Amino acid sequence: MLLAIDIGNTHTVLGVFQQSTLKFDWRVTSSLQHTEDEVGAQVKLFLTDAGINLKDIQGICISSVVPDLTDVFASMARKYIHREPVIVSSSLNLGIQIRYSDPRAVGADRLCNAIAGFAKYGGPLIVIDFGTATTYDVVATNGDYLGGVIAPGIETSAVDLHRRAAKLPKVELHFPSTIIGTDTASSMQAGILYGAVDSMEGMVSRLQAELLKREGSEGKLIATGGFSKFISEHSALPIRWEPSLVLEGVRLVYDRARHTA
Repeated sequence: MLLAIDIGNTHTVLGVFQQSTLKFDWRVTSSLQHTEDEVGAQVKLFLTDAGINLKDIQGICISSVVPDLTDVFASMARKYIHREPVIVSSSLNLGIQIRYSDPRAVGADRLCNAIAGFAKYGGPLIVIDFGTATTYDVVATNGDYLGGVIAPGIETSAVDLHRRAAKLPKVELHFPSTIIGTDTASSMQAGILYGAVDSMEGMVSRLQAELLKREGSEGKLIATGGFSKFISEHSALPIRWEPSLVLEGVRLVYDRARHTA
């Protein structure tokens, strides 16, 4: 079994793979206050509840965009599971070319999305990840990582709107019944969520036009991340929903690292 870990700015997702099948997964808050012992106790509890012994975990692979938490989880892996973790980065043999001016600047989660998306659907491809930031990652016909776009995330935008405007409240993020809001909350919901759909569709249109010039195809669309299903269902675009794409990429990176070590 493989313990795959996706450490994001807001949430950390842990998944257990048995060969290529994701058997269990858990989502927790990404907290810089957690120690390796606290994380170890939490992981042990999750595994125990799933009927998995720590000794059953044969490998650990970590994708992280929070360096301090990378160290915490890596120390946990060594101390509690007695395995040296594989840390996803551009320095590994990922099986793709990263066409970024500085490959080290590409987030591990974005690399995992590109790798898993290409493995499942081929290229060209646009992966939209609705997380703390909304990212668009573009993959060539041959699987090369071409780059992408980083925009504010939906929840990030909503929180910032509330924080910067004294009279605007926090609102639950669900689509209102009509685009024309009849109170402050529904007006904000319409602006945040329909605005996110329109922003996404506009960005995809621009990216597809560029892909058509460079690759001869507009490419397939994949959505992942916390708000992915939510937004995809309100878009007319043919978007494939893949909720565990980063974890799938973590597994593929681990398998390649294990076989090329």
